[in-house]
Amino acid sequence: MARIIDRRFDSKNKSAVNRQRFMRRFKGQIRRAVADAIDGRSIKDLDNGESVSIPTRDLSEPHFQHGSGGIWEQVFSGNDQFSTGDEIQRPMGGGGSGGQGKGASNEGESEDDFVFQLSREEFLDVFFEDLALPNLVKTQLAQIPEYKSQRAGYANDGVPTNLNLVRSMRGALGRRLALGAPYHGKIRELQAEIDELLKTRSPDDEEVKRLQHDIGVLRAKIEAIPFLDTFDLRYNNRVKIPQPSTRAVMFCLMDVSGSMDEEKKATAKRFFMLLYLFLTRTYEHIDVVFIRHHTVAKEVDEEDFFHSRESGGTVVSSALDLMRDVIQERYATGLWNIYGAQASDGDNWENDSPRCRELLAQSILPYMQYFAYIEITPGEPQNLWREYEKLQGTASNFAMQRIESYADIYPVFRELFKKTLV
Repeated sequence: MARIIDRRFDSKNKSAVNRQRFMRRFKGQIRRAVADAIDGRSIKDLDNGESVSIPTRDLSEPHFQHGSGGIWEQVFSGNDQFSTGDEIQRPMGGGGSGGQGKGASNEGESEDDFVFQLSREEFLDVFFEDLALPNLVKTQLAQIPEYKSQRAGYANDGVPTNLNLVRSMRGALGRRLALGAPYHGKIRELQAEIDELLKTRSPDDEEVKRLQHDIGVLRAKIEAIPFLDTFDLRYNNRVKIPQPSTRAVMFCLMDVSGSMDEEKKATAKRFFMLLYLFLTRTYEHIDVVFIRHHTVAKEVDEEDFFHSRESGGTVVSSALDLMRDVIQERYATGLWNIYGAQASDGDNWENDSPRCRELLAQSILPYMQYFAYIEITPGEPQNLWREYEKLQGTASNFAMQRIESYADIYPVFRELFKKTLV
């Protein structure tokens, strides 16, 4: 029988490497499991891990075995049923009743699925792996000087937290050996003279005592060498390396007027929670501007944006006016990639909708990389939707989608921010 022995050394991160290899192999099943998990979760619970079940039939591994053909000669232990020369019929199909792990059923056979636990980071990697902000740094390459700290050898001075003990002790040991070497050599010479004198003289001889005194002086000099001197101290040196980075800002506009009932507001909040998680998870440096509006628009922080209960009438242009002003005050330098997402039920003051379209077309979209409008309504499109439809044919950086229920949030989100081939 052939035996194959793998004598390669296992790395320290064997389990991590095997885990990544496993995830690459079963990427399709993991993706489907993540997609199924999204349907049963709220957006607040999205930032967690997930248990993935993989059918046992997909876990087959390649292996070597003897073929079923040929003539075999085998020797079995003695028994009282067979004699030499008897032929034993080979069982077909390797049967046996009730294999391990089989289900109790009168139809077919089954095995338990293999359950694989995804961590939070792994779940989010799969969840957002094929999403991206459209047109990022496509029309304007905005590079700003950012610096990252990087190890660069050792320095003779620094702060105590950067002290490298191993390098400092190694330097101290070398210094003590170098300074003490002449004394140790002299001590060996004097000790050799003493041993030679003791062959013919007594230990009380004056010459022997003088040499022993000299040895004592040399040993005192060796002991006087500092164990650790400030000259020996070495500190981990770090330098700042300039790294190119991109400036991006995302505007989140949410309608909180009276026409937006609690269900619509909850849908809008879930959409923006998903968007906010996507931005903070995917991009290391990005500004997020939160704007809530009814008849009056207000820039708020993350907490107020998602949890404030303020409500009122509906003037959508107030949010677009505020967004335009913020762009001009903070982000009109030409170095920013500007994105926007607006969520509303589309029910706007009739005379205000044309102005919203004009604001977008003339004062906002020319500065934008991408702007997405989400209308949350189960019925017919509202007047704001009809006005925005006029922009679809003229603005390539503008997109519209409708959400009728919670189940539409994730498909719409993926449609808006899916990666495009350049």
